[in-house]
Amino acid sequence: MEIDLIFKIAAIGIIVAVLYQLLKRSDREEQAMMVSIAGLVVVLMMVIQEIAKLFDLIKSVFGL
Repeated sequence: MEIDLIFKIAAIGIIVAVLYQLLKRSDREEQAMMVSIAGLVVVLMMVIQEIAKLFDLIKSVFGL
C-alpha cells in the first residue's frame, strides 16, 4: 500500500467535511448529506481497488 492512498483519502475527507459544513450552515442539509455519501462512495471505491490488487497478489504468490 502506498502512502499516496492515505493522503488521497485524507484530502477527500477534509474536502467533504468542509463542503458538508458549508452546506449545512446554509440550510441545505439534503445536499450536505449527498456530499458526504458521495465522498464515502469515492473512498470505498479506492479501497476496493486496493483490496482487489491484494487478492491478485495473493493469487500470484500462491499460484492459485
